[in-house]
Amino acid sequence: MAVWKEKTLVSVVGPTAIGKTALAIQLAHFFNTEIISADSRQFFKEMAIGTAKPDKEELAAAKHHFIDSHSIQKLFSTGDFEVEGLKTLDDIFERNNIAIMVGGSGLYVNALINGLDDMPEIDLTIRTQLNEQFKLEGIAPIQAKLAEVDPEYFAKVDQQNPQRMIRGLEVFLSTGQKLSSMLSATKKERPFNIIKIGLNTDRAILYDRINKRVDQMIINGLVDEVKSLVAFRSYNALNTVGYSEIFDYLDGKISLEDAVSSIKQNTRRFAKRQLTWFRRDGEIEWFEPDEFDKIIELIFQTKNYKSNTTNYQ
Repeated sequence: MAVWKEKTLVSVVGPTAIGKTALAIQLAHFFNTEIISADSRQFFKEMAIGTAKPDKEELAAAKHHFIDSHSIQKLFSTGDFEVEGLKTLDDIFERNNIAIMVGGSGLYVNALINGLDDMPEIDLTIRTQLNEQFKLEGIAPIQAKLAEVDPEYFAKVDQQNPQRMIRGLEVFLSTGQKLSSMLSATKKERPFNIIKIGLNTDRAILYDRINKRVDQMIINGLVDEVKSLVAFRSYNALNTVGYSEIFDYLDGKISLEDAVSSIKQNTRRFAKRQLTWFRRDGEIEWFEPDEFDKIIELIFQTKNYKSNTTNYQ
């Protein structure tokens, strides 16, 4: 009989379209447990197709947390995710000795695993001004200013994500301090063990998966989904890959063909940034998406596991 010496969180990370959701569901079935999503856009119930959210069958296959859990009309920060995620983990650990976290949003994964420092109060007037500037002038001037005042933060986050750019700049303008200097350099102690699994594959294969996923999004009705969200287009969650390009198409700025091509290109760039982020973490063990048996073997070989038998299947 398998006996876990302590509660364990298995974190599954990697670039978009690599197969993280499928692996997480396999692991949840194997360990009869539940999944926490650490995807910064799948929280929002108004967004489904453009976020590659798990479909009904996948959601039915294993219990997921933080899917359709919030509205885009309400700010849900990394700090909020840390607090709510830890509460959810406590709840899962009352029923299971192991939990699965899956997602490609590095800041959210880091928040649950390592913790965040307490963030300062933000002048909401500054936030409003920056959001208005973004609406009128686009992201470029905000990027330029953030790169000037906090180059460290600018270099390590998604520079095409307006929410991240505005967050970094609003902290500096409100406090005079860099957000990068406030991010915790020391890990918070967690009352559970953490096993980090990374998925990756040949770049050509990954890019082909991305391109096919985007094509499927269009078939599934991405344009209509974006049309239904026009009233909320100023919200940060919608100023992201897959949505901003379709808004440009709806505005008559580009053709649908060009919008689809831009989504593919920007998603490939995003995947590259995700890999750069996660490769900084030397504790992540990397696998091909189809190496389920090897991943299970790694989990069972950790020092936190003991059993009377070596047959774990």
